[in-house]
This record gives sequence, C-alpha cells and structure tokens, in this order.
Amino acid sequence: MEILKKEVQIMSNRELAKNLIDQISDAKLLYVIPYLQGASLSDETPNTETLEAMAEVEEMIRTGSGQHFQGTAEEFTTMLLSEGGSC
Repeated sequence: MEILKKEVQIMSNRELAKNLIDQISDAKLLYVIPYLQGASLSDETPNTETLEAMAEVEEMIRTGSGQHFQGTAEEFTTMLLSEGGSC
C-alpha cells in the first residue's frame, strides 16, 4: 500500500495579505488603506538624543513646566528667528 503525500504550499504573510486585499471591495478598501499606511511606517528605534527629548517633553507635560506658545506656526517661526534661532 502506497502512502500518498499531500503537498502543502504555505503562503508568506505578504502573499496572504495581498491575496486578502484582492478580495476586498473598493468601497471597503477605504477603511483598510489608513491602517496599511500606518503599518508601513518605519520601525526605527529613536536615537538617544530623541529619547531624551521625548522624556523632557513628557516631564514638561507632567509638571506643567516649560514655555508654552499659543499662535500660528508662522508666528512661532517669527519668534524663533527674532531670538536668533534658525528653522
């Protein structure tokens, strides 16, 4: 008696996702696209300087400290330039 082997093909996650997307109607793709755009963002880890800046901002939010600015981006840029900063 011969044992028959069934060949199983396994799709990669990318192939499966593309296959599923092909099955979604254009109307429903409207809801899928923003998720895919978010998922396609870089997974890069912030460097030490960025992590320190993020921690500083979190501390400022927590304690209510720091300088607060209310106005437009143009007004903010003007303020920075008048203080000798650069953009």
